[in-house]
Amino acid sequence: MKIVLRPRKTLLPNFATALASALMLVTAGVNADTVTVYSARNEQLIKPLFDAYTKETGTQIQLLTDKEGPLLERLKAEGAKSPADVLITVDAGNLWHAGRLGLLRPIKSPVLNANIPANLRDPKGEWYGLSVRARTIIYNKKFVNPSKLSTYEALAEPEWKGKLCLRTSKKVYNQSLVATMMATLGEQKTEEVVRGWIANLATDVFADDNGVIKAVAAGQCEVGIVNTYYLARALDKDPNLPVGLFWANQKERGVHVNVSGAGVTKNAPNAAGAQKLIEWLSSETAQSIYTNEDFEYPANPKVKPDSIIRHWGPYKMDLINVSKAGELQAAATKLMDRAGYR
Repeated sequence: MKIVLRPRKTLLPNFATALASALMLVTAGVNADTVTVYSARNEQLIKPLFDAYTKETGTQIQLLTDKEGPLLERLKAEGAKSPADVLITVDAGNLWHAGRLGLLRPIKSPVLNANIPANLRDPKGEWYGLSVRARTIIYNKKFVNPSKLSTYEALAEPEWKGKLCLRTSKKVYNQSLVATMMATLGEQKTEEVVRGWIANLATDVFADDNGVIKAVAAGQCEVGIVNTYYLARALDKDPNLPVGLFWANQKERGVHVNVSGAGVTKNAPNAAGAQKLIEWLSSETAQSIYTNEDFEYPANPKVKPDSIIRHWGPYKMDLINVSKAGELQAAATKLMDRAGYR
């Protein structure tokens, strides 16, 4: 039904006010039924989540996907006119950067604070981790006794010379790992470790974690550092892959973790709907979809991980707030460049 308003001289002020308010509520209701998401995550990985949310709530999700850099530039360019309600991206470094650019607004949510541990969310409440990405050591089962493994730092020791494979430092995952090491070990010690890694490389750095896994499996190198879900995907395709996983630094601070996460955009047209969506994404229902679809660890500790990754057993995670990955990202990048890590 289309409503057409015609000016009338006899229209009472109170009636006019009431009618205007009613029309505003109708408009708000339409907006509340749609949430626009800008996402740097692969559409096929997050669409099952949004389909489930729409089925449960009736809320439609308008999805735009791109790399994190272009998405942040788009949000900046759109400014107050942006249609985006939610930003979803990977790595706390990217989320921190979005907050630093003023693209997110703080969320006050008892639901999110209950579901997501403090170390996996922004201290100011601008973003929340929704899945956990542990980055740890892998090894060739034919050549390495896991009892010889211990820490990230130990991979810089002479015994691993010519045996280590790494992904390029250009990827944010390694930048975040080094950034959190700097926060714990200090800049000087961290640089010594990174220089040791480079001295121990078996070959040039790889473009992605899949390349590291293949090299370790082939015996081109004996150890490497990757995100666990990459290994889970590889083992899902080939259960006989001769690659094992070792949880780093378990006798100390714990293994490095990062997150994929979300925040409500600063100029969100439907901020209330955006917050409800993020709260739902932290729920046990959504977190189960996360871990079963992409082999990532759930951020909500009430949810069990997928069976493929569950056999690796529990692990001690580094409880440093993941926002440090963003805060020290620039310094970490400079450190890796000085150390010759390309």
